[in-house]
Amino acid sequence: MGLFDGLPVPKDKQYLREDLENVNEGWTVSRFDSLPHVVHILTSPDRDGEIQALKDQSDIVEEVVDEVVQTYHGGFNRAIQNYSQILRLFSESTQSVGKLKVDLGNAKKVISARNKQLHQLWYRSMTLRHIISLLDQIENIAQVPTRISKLIDDNQLYAAVQVHVQSARMLEREGLQTVGALQDVRSELAKLRGVLFYKVLEALHAHLYNTGEYSSATPSMLEKDDALPTTTVAAFAMSNSQSLSRRTRLQKGDNVGASGFASSVDGGSSYDGHDDDDIHDGADNGKDTTNVPRLPPWLSESTPDEFVETMRKSESPIHVKYLQTMVECLCMLDKVAAAGAIICQRLRPTIHEIITSKIKAQAEYVNSSRPGVGHAARTTTTGLQYVKGQLHKEHKNGTSLAVSLMAVSPVTPAMAPMGAAQTAAKELLDFILDTIVRIFDNHVVVGELLESKSSQQAHMNAPKSNAHMISGNPDSEASQATGGYTIGFSMTVLQSECQQLICEILRATPEAASADAVVQTARLANKNPSKEKREDGLTFAFRFTDASLSSQGADLIRQGRNRKGQNVQEGYGSASVLPEQGIYLAASVYRPVLQFTDKIASMLPEKYSQLGNDGLLAFLESFVKDHFLPAMFVDYRKGVQQAISSPAAFRPRANPAAAYTPSVSKGRPILQGLLTIDFLAKEVIGWAQAMPKFAGDLVKYVQTFLERTYERCRAAYTEAVLEKQSYMLIGRHDVENLMRRDPASAYLPTSLAHANADNHISDADTDGVELEISALLMKLRPIKQESLIRDNNKLVLLASLSDSLEYIADSIERFGNASAKASDTTEFDVKPTSVHHKRNSSLPPKDMAAFAEDYRKLAIDCLKVLRVEMQLETVFSMQVMATREYLEDQDAEEPDDYIISLITQITRRDEVIAPFIAPDKRNYIFGGICAVASHASIKALAEMKHINLFGVQQICRNTIALEQALSAIPSINSESVRTRLDHVRTYYELLNMPVEALLAFITEHDPLFTAIEYYNLLKVQVPGREVPDDAKARMAEILPV
Repeated sequence: MGLFDGLPVPKDKQYLREDLENVNEGWTVSRFDSLPHVVHILTSPDRDGEIQALKDQSDIVEEVVDEVVQTYHGGFNRAIQNYSQILRLFSESTQSVGKLKVDLGNAKKVISARNKQLHQLWYRSMTLRHIISLLDQIENIAQVPTRISKLIDDNQLYAAVQVHVQSARMLEREGLQTVGALQDVRSELAKLRGVLFYKVLEALHAHLYNTGEYSSATPSMLEKDDALPTTTVAAFAMSNSQSLSRRTRLQKGDNVGASGFASSVDGGSSYDGHDDDDIHDGADNGKDTTNVPRLPPWLSESTPDEFVETMRKSESPIHVKYLQTMVECLCMLDKVAAAGAIICQRLRPTIHEIITSKIKAQAEYVNSSRPGVGHAARTTTTGLQYVKGQLHKEHKNGTSLAVSLMAVSPVTPAMAPMGAAQTAAKELLDFILDTIVRIFDNHVVVGELLESKSSQQAHMNAPKSNAHMISGNPDSEASQATGGYTIGFSMTVLQSECQQLICEILRATPEAASADAVVQTARLANKNPSKEKREDGLTFAFRFTDASLSSQGADLIRQGRNRKGQNVQEGYGSASVLPEQGIYLAASVYRPVLQFTDKIASMLPEKYSQLGNDGLLAFLESFVKDHFLPAMFVDYRKGVQQAISSPAAFRPRANPAAAYTPSVSKGRPILQGLLTIDFLAKEVIGWAQAMPKFAGDLVKYVQTFLERTYERCRAAYTEAVLEKQSYMLIGRHDVENLMRRDPASAYLPTSLAHANADNHISDADTDGVELEISALLMKLRPIKQESLIRDNNKLVLLASLSDSLEYIADSIERFGNASAKASDTTEFDVKPTSVHHKRNSSLPPKDMAAFAEDYRKLAIDCLKVLRVEMQLETVFSMQVMATREYLEDQDAEEPDDYIISLITQITRRDEVIAPFIAPDKRNYIFGGICAVASHASIKALAEMKHINLFGVQQICRNTIALEQALSAIPSINSESVRTRLDHVRTYYELLNMPVEALLAFITEHDPLFTAIEYYNLLKVQVPGREVPDDAKARMAEILPV
């Protein structure tokens, strides 16, 4: 079947292929044997049929053969014709070659006769051509100085350097060295070499500091009328510097080696001018192909060579291409070391001038566009500024509470976290450091190029035997070849200037360096320590000055050392931008320095990566750890001590608002001491958020302040309740259990409220708890007046202290959340620094939640004391009721004196407490009075001996008066009060019934009162009521045993 697959059978005759497949395989074998087929036919019963089948197969094969022949016939004919043509051409070629051999032989004979004469003519022609070439070169070289000057004026420095280098090489040729007319040209070229060097150096210097024509720096704020705010400019600069950082990593492949020259010095037309079509080829073809790279404009007149082609194809930013071009020019002029030395010499003064000019520009912009400094910071609403700006409630002697808060704070509002000075310092430092980052990015580009060029030149010039010596100390060798200029040097000087600026902002004066600092300086600069002080390192020790802002420039004298000696540099003038200066600005300085260090580290090449771990950030962290944090702790400890020891610290507000308000800004009467502590703690937490790495230390400071404040609050609480019966009662275990079971504890600010919320207490259980509490209090009779808190000022203090403690507890929880977020943003796993105070090491450290719980517990104790105090006051007032005989001779018109006294006392206390405590807490304090009064009234009947009908009316009058007084308290449920006191009136009105009617009432209303209370109704003597002898027995039969 596979034998016939390749046959060219047409589609309309596919049946032939199928017929061929039906042919027996025996007919298609290579060694065909006909005998079996003959025998088969002879032995077949149908010989004619077999013969006819063979004829049919023969017809099929013949038809297939016809198709094959018809298909390949044309090709066979063309092949035969081509072969015949080839044979004919070969025959003709053979004949032509024979004729050519004859002609060449004849020519050889003719030329041999003139060989010597032709050689002389050829030599004369070459000599004349060489003389003409030299004359052309002399004429062109004489025009080189003018051409170089024109190229310099057109800012085509690379083309000028190319012409100068090629001309210098041309003058060194053997044929031109003795030409006297070229001596003036040599002298002019020597002068132009110096001019070119300084032109290239100035262009490189301008673009190093982003002041050149092709620099990537954003325009100054003062260059446009629609200038952006400082924050916007800084944000744009940050994003731009990030892109530069990534570009710095990718541009290393663009470094090119020593430049070559497209035109040969042997060609006499090297200086005849460039072919404009070749130079602007990319620009001309750009109309048709948009993907063709364009040549930078400063290379438009340069001779095409390897470097120019590299610049054409490079995808680096335009300012990087320009820096590469200037470095290439220095290499061609062989001025790398001289350029590096000058860059080193001018680096520090230039950076100082740039920083100073940026600060002046920003100061002028701020003064011209905004009245005052830090407008954005003043409009920023933060927790600290909100408290300072809103708490202008009148305090004692007309003094503002906000003024008191700011007086205790160790910093002014401008210096507070997120204050105007902090915001201005951060904006200023972001702006300056972003400028430094972009400058350093240029230094990385130039430093890598110079080191690469110098190392290539050193390897080409050094013998092979000394190759291992060169590689043994590459940094030192590269530093010498580049005139001392390296990336490490530039980074150290830049960070040193930034450090000087930070010192000025923090009012920290740099002094003489210690020996350890010198060693660190040498390590940062990758050099060995030496006796001569170098400016490569950060060699500063610090002391603090209290100099005023006006004398800032005189106090901040920084050393600007160079090779010639020491120069005194003036300050940067940051005081013109910042509202205030001082050590507390370290918080706003920290984050910009951290971001600056990350960007610098991302730009550094691999060989300088270790420098990213030291420098400015290490200095600032050491400064914060050794100076800022201890100073802050001392300042805030002093403020806390002043806040909690002040006579007005725990004195309730003299003129509070008429009604309680939960908002501090609207007059919530928080105690001044606790409000000040809350304010100071918020400030410290604000510092922690600004410096996440030191959040642990600052949170410990807050915990220390909160612990001392808690002790002071505990002392104030103890002083108010000392030796009082209510204070001793809440400390008893049985009373504590009863108060915990009391449903009213749901109003307490603690987790107990949540626990009780899950317990569904029935009314019967509620009455049972209140009955137990009332019975316990009744057992304390007689209650002495000395054991009660009769001074309303102390009650107000307890109420205000409870509300203030609850407010502080809520703030502490927010502190915990804020400090947790600050700790989560810490980028480094460091151990917190030691706190300058001691604790009992046997106690486990507390967290913010534990402090919040302690404050809430003390707030709950204050509320419990107030509640029990109100209940004891009720028992104290109503204990007279049991000893009095209610045998009145006329109808009652006024309640008893003790009831009037109790009502007056409750009303007065509610009036004085109401502004200091929330309504639900008022309900808790006064809510237990009604239950105790009702139980005490019913209990008093058991101790009475006589009572008449007028006495019953007097007691009813007392309950009505008490009901009206308690219902007038808004936070108390008046319906509950009415129900309870109606119960008392119902009880005493049973005394007006005859005994028979009383027994019938008991039968119908058995559960209304207890059995003892029913027996007490029979026990008391009521004039005019006859009590049968069997009355108690009959009552016993009715009541359950």
